[in-house]
Amino acid sequence: MILVTGGAGYIGSHCVMRLLEAGKKVIVFDNLSTGHIETVNELKKHGKLEFIKGDLLNIEDIKKVFNNNIDAVIHFAALSLVGESVKEPLKYYYNNVVGTLNLLNVMIENNVKKIVFSSTAATYGEPKYTPIDELHPRNPINPYGNTKLMIEKMMDDFDKAYGLKSIRLRYFNVA
Repeated sequence: MILVTGGAGYIGSHCVMRLLEAGKKVIVFDNLSTGHIETVNELKKHGKLEFIKGDLLNIEDIKKVFNNNIDAVIHFAALSLVGESVKEPLKYYYNNVVGTLNLLNVMIENNVKKIVFSSTAATYGEPKYTPIDELHPRNPINPYGNTKLMIEKMMDDFDKAYGLKSIRLRYFNVA
């Protein structure tokens, strides 16, 4: 079973569709703050999908999801508006970083050690050279990019301490 956080949103729902097409069983976990229940209902027509409304800021919501047999997590749930992150950094650090820390904590408690993380090219900041590759220095210039880089660093630490393996997707432009 694959848990997709933020699976009712734009990027998450496209990933869920591909997983369902591949015959995977999926749980979508979303607070519907920017995602849409109509999207989830449409996805249910394409395969075995369970939807659980919950918030990563509520650790009890996360624990309930892990009562299922979760094999891996694909983590899309986050606030993602760069301009808003500059005006409201507290909102972004709390939602993105604390929410992900809660998720990682429950993953470790349940011995789930595989996660794909929807990060961002905003972790790189201003390009030092092009094309930008994975070795490019990371120096975000806004709170949104900082939250994503902080989460990547948390995942590095969780790998060293708990064996949590992660893959990070650093998009430049999704569509």
